[in-house]
Amino acid sequence: MSEDPFVEIETRFAFQENTIKDLSDTVYRQQKQIDALSKTLKHLVDQIKNSSIMSPGGTLKDDKPPHY
Repeated sequence: MSEDPFVEIETRFAFQENTIKDLSDTVYRQQKQIDALSKTLKHLVDQIKNSSIMSPGGTLKDDKPPHY
């Protein structure tokens, strides 16, 4: 004889709740990582824009490498 249909439904529901919670936690962690990476990328872009390597026009100051 199989289980009571309600017990089977409750069991499946419990597993689905657990899966949804796990997925939600994963998405939350990924979003935090995306936010951190975006902040790092913005910082690096700002550093490049303000770098002494670039001239005000946005091109390299020296056409030739310094060893020429």
